[in-house]
Amino acid sequence: MKIAFISDIHGNANALDAVLKDIKGRAVDKIYVLGDICYRGPEPQRSMDLVRALHTEVIKGNADEWVIRGVKKGEVADHALDMMNKEREWICAHLNADAIEYLQGLPTELKLEVEGVSIHAYHATPSSLFDIVLPHENEEILERKMMVQAADVYVYAHIHRPYIRYLNGKCIINIGSVGLPFDGNAKASYALLDIQDGSCQTSIVRVAYDVNQTIQQFAESDYPNRNQLVSILKNAGI
Repeated sequence: MKIAFISDIHGNANALDAVLKDIKGRAVDKIYVLGDICYRGPEPQRSMDLVRALHTEVIKGNADEWVIRGVKKGEVADHALDMMNKEREWICAHLNADAIEYLQGLPTELKLEVEGVSIHAYHATPSSLFDIVLPHENEEILERKMMVQAADVYVYAHIHRPYIRYLNGKCIINIGSVGLPFDGNAKASYALLDIQDGSCQTSIVRVAYDVNQTIQQFAESDYPNRNQLVSILKNAGI
């Protein structure tokens, strides 16, 4: 069985289009979405519509929580707080009436059993939407923050930097970001698991899309922080 995990779309529907096309071409059986659907992109509603059309399990990310109730002091740098709440207001103004209600109802984790392989998936850590666990954290941090429940594979998102790592026979995967990569590679990112009879092959897939189309959408919009977002898209967060 082939499973795709996607996340951190951030309102970049062009990147999501490309990823879903790539997934379809690989004959994937199931897609799961690990949050951050709308916030910080030029097409929040179309991104939402594409995700909901998958009719699959979706969990909440920190940016989805921000859309619901705003960005609170202490969650971002003080100098960014006002601007990020202005961005949130813009996003909310470009969503349908039931979008926030949909986000409010999302769970925060997935526990899956697929052909003898157990998977625990969450946005940042099992206990937080906001914790940051980077690729080269020491083993004690990984065990304490990420591996609190028994599983064969742990899948998360949030940091926009994809990687695959093994610890004590367990696999930890960060799936990267569909719409806003931070690792210097502007291609969209997602994870693919091919599970057969208790064996699991894992991979990170990078998908090219027309980044300039999304940049142009920002340029033609009145998005309140478009210059910063254009810079992130051009440089993939570097």
